[in-house]
Amino acid sequence: MKTTKTLFAAAILAVTTLWVTEVKAQKIAHINTRELLIMMPEYKEANKQMETYSKQLEEQLSSMNAELEKKYGEYSKSANQMPDAVKELKEKEIQQLQERIEMFKQNASESVQKKEQQLLEPIVKKAKESIQSVAKENGYTYVFDTSTGALVMFPEGDNLMGLVKKKLNIVEVATPPTTTPKPAQK
Repeated sequence: MKTTKTLFAAAILAVTTLWVTEVKAQKIAHINTRELLIMMPEYKEANKQMETYSKQLEEQLSSMNAELEKKYGEYSKSANQMPDAVKELKEKEIQQLQERIEMFKQNASESVQKKEQQLLEPIVKKAKESIQSVAKENGYTYVFDTSTGALVMFPEGDNLMGLVKKKLNIVEVATPPTTTPKPAQK
């Protein structure tokens, strides 16, 4: 019985030793993917395209709102002098324009989201592939994304940002510190 306990204890010790050795052999790193994306030239170009696209939609909406204001102004000035049939027709016209504006707003919002996803998808994919490649080349088992805010503490020495920037050929231009720009909203 004593030999069984000794063998059992030895087996547990061996398994524990192997597990501890395995855990120590794993390399863990971190990177802030939001910062990486913001540094990528492709991201900056995508932001410019999104600004242009959004501006076009805003101009169209502004034009529609101006048309609505004009029609409503004309209606308000002469509503008392209009026959009921004309008055009813003008009210219906104004209501339909308001509905078109609301529909345009909904469609524009969806369109902006789709456009942003279309532009950002290949950029995010490129960043992810580069992170995975650098991690594999340098023997990292796990890489945590610090931009999510889920990590409370992480060691400074294992930040992959420099290696991934090098892989992506990102050269930073020295600029005075500013607040970190936020990625385009979805």
